[in-house]
Amino acid sequence: MTAESSNVSKTATYSYLGPVGTFTELALAQVPEAAGAIWHAVSHVQDAIDAVLAGESVGAVIPVENSIEGGVSATLDALAADAKIRIVGEYLVPVTFDLVARPGTKLADVHTIATHPVAYAQTRKWLQANLPGHTHLPATSTAAAAANLVADLDGLGKPGNADAAVSAPSIIRHYPVEILATNIGEYEHAQTRFIQIALQGSSAGNLPTPTGADKTSVIVELPEDRPGALLEMLEQFATRGVNLSRIESRPIGDRLGRYRFNIDAEGHVLDSAVAEAVKGLHRFSPRVIFLGSYPRADREASVHSGNNSDAAFAAAEVWLAELGRKH
Repeated sequence: MTAESSNVSKTATYSYLGPVGTFTELALAQVPEAAGAIWHAVSHVQDAIDAVLAGESVGAVIPVENSIEGGVSATLDALAADAKIRIVGEYLVPVTFDLVARPGTKLADVHTIATHPVAYAQTRKWLQANLPGHTHLPATSTAAAAANLVADLDGLGKPGNADAAVSAPSIIRHYPVEILATNIGEYEHAQTRFIQIALQGSSAGNLPTPTGADKTSVIVELPEDRPGALLEMLEQFATRGVNLSRIESRPIGDRLGRYRFNIDAEGHVLDSAVAEAVKGLHRFSPRVIFLGSYPRADREASVHSGNNSDAAFAAAEVWLAELGRKH
């Protein structure tokens, strides 16, 4: 659904990394709140975030991590730039690629292939085996590569200069192209993880209720460059039995050797163990950005190892209170 094709009530807008036909659009289709809303395609992650900050969109869906390429640097850096953004959900999209072309094109006719560089890296093995000697034309997205196959780029009725494009299978719903080969990616179980963001303080940005299968995301800067600083940061989680599903460093940019850490922890900030870990981070670091707690896409239960259940923390609080009363 796009702004151009939607006939529903235009009371809310969700931005996503476009154009139409991208994997991000497939992620947005999983967001319950986006059903019936206007879908606004943007050309950069920062544009999606800016639309949320400006109140032009109630939410946005942007890529944050790929099972092959790792974290999406543009997203990680943009999230660190403004503490008003909240993550309220995450969605997983299987990453499969098809080779598409203009109607009537045969595989033997393909010599030049357009696609995003990441998609090309994940399909290069198949392309080299089946189209030796081909040329790759980098595109801003897999969807843009397919669109250019049929676009009138010079006003003379001529399409783009690629013979074929590597795109998501859903691209045939948006452009008049035909599939020459399916599932040409090298990694059968590749996935991209997307996050749903909203503005802190807005109704869409309210902290989701704990489900028992949650994830908490934070960004932490080390207080200083000294031996054991990274270990001390990680101990805030380890001593509370909180497992980390992702930790990734990004340069702060003010000088060499300065990094911030993007962390995904299993559990909700309202879980006692996670709450204690986050409070420990706040005491430890000069700057902690709380990005949000939200339901895990895989719906796997978040269990805090050792004596770190909510019940165990509550029992310790009761015990401590009784000690105070005795004195």
